[in-house]
Amino acid sequence: MVKPEIQSVKLRFGIIGNTEELNRAIDVAMQVAPTDLSVLVTGESGVGKESFPQIIHQFSRRKHGPYIAVNCGAIPEGTIDSELFGHEKGAFTGAISDRNGYFAEANGGTIFLDEVGELPLSTQARLLRVLETGEYIKVGSSKVQKTDVRIVAATNVDFSEAIAEGRFREDLYYRLNTVPIKVPPLRERPNDIPLLFRKFAADFAEKYHMPAIQLNDAARQLLVAYSWPGNIRQLKNITEQISIIETNRDITPEILRNYLPAQQSSRLPALLGVKPAGNGKSFESEREILYQVLFDMRRDVTELKKLVHDIMAERGGTSVVASHEPVHYIQKAPVKLVHDAPVVMTSVPSVTPLSEPVVKPAEAQEYVEENLSLDDVEKEMIRKALERHHGKRKNAANDLKISERTLYRKIKEYGLD
Repeated sequence: MVKPEIQSVKLRFGIIGNTEELNRAIDVAMQVAPTDLSVLVTGESGVGKESFPQIIHQFSRRKHGPYIAVNCGAIPEGTIDSELFGHEKGAFTGAISDRNGYFAEANGGTIFLDEVGELPLSTQARLLRVLETGEYIKVGSSKVQKTDVRIVAATNVDFSEAIAEGRFREDLYYRLNTVPIKVPPLRERPNDIPLLFRKFAADFAEKYHMPAIQLNDAARQLLVAYSWPGNIRQLKNITEQISIIETNRDITPEILRNYLPAQQSSRLPALLGVKPAGNGKSFESEREILYQVLFDMRRDVTELKKLVHDIMAERGGTSVVASHEPVHYIQKAPVKLVHDAPVVMTSVPSVTPLSEPVVKPAEAQEYVEENLSLDDVEKEMIRKALERHHGKRKNAANDLKISERTLYRKIKEYGLD
């Protein structure tokens, strides 16, 4: 596809940026649009995945049919089957009449399933049948219904991990992922960041009837260097905040820093003796960080055991000479995890000589005390997030980078309601 066609699509759908990866994603959407293949759009939260199903719909033969966008993560697990596939009168408490679901309403058009990775397993089985045969059954009915819809799905979930943990069906993944489209995160589009900021600043200046804010060179460099964990959505929100609050329309780095949250890397635990990962892995959630922390700690504890064993052997060949004072080899090293999570104590206790003058190293084995479970950490993180946002679950879910439905389930599971 030639570049002018891609530029035309950007203008039509309000997409800003010239990054090669972004142009490639738009190109794939245009190429697949005339077909009926299912498409899976992946990317981090806030990168603008919702634009691509609209591009696919508008450039398909279904453009005159209905287009329905469904946020699967925002629908409670108990009602999502009814929302998607409809229900019969009396199928459950409150079902006072027959109701068509989204798949019936979208017949002949396109349905966009956002956050498809949050679907419960029972609903995934129903969705798989729609993809394979175009058939579904309403809740409380035994009659098979037919629908002719184009399915485009989007997610920020790591499907390989979800499949390994049994949270997502592998066969459904391959059905949805017939054509993959990956939307790059904002941190991988550094040249697009000033363009987006200038566009948002102009929009808010028009909306609030005030002069547009402008960045000086140093502030622009700071803006580009920031990691933007919330991607385009975060950049837009910060631009709006600055536009409303600041009377000085020339933005300096000092002003900009007041609106940029601390970099995620600065909140990583300061572990004694832990080396940063050399595989270039980036952590997309605090829970992944905690997993990596605990794995690294276990590795370091093993190294500490070997160190103590070697020190004891060196002090006396194969023995340690008794003395009147305990020999302290390793002091306790408290490690405080992110968001005031419970403290992990990794320690090797003091080795106190026995009454005999010689103690064999094998008889002086240390132990490791770990006063932390992953469930405790997760519970504490959820509690802290709810406190920070004064009980507002939507804001807490965004802070934790999970869906509201997942947060509701965790709150109930840990008794935090």
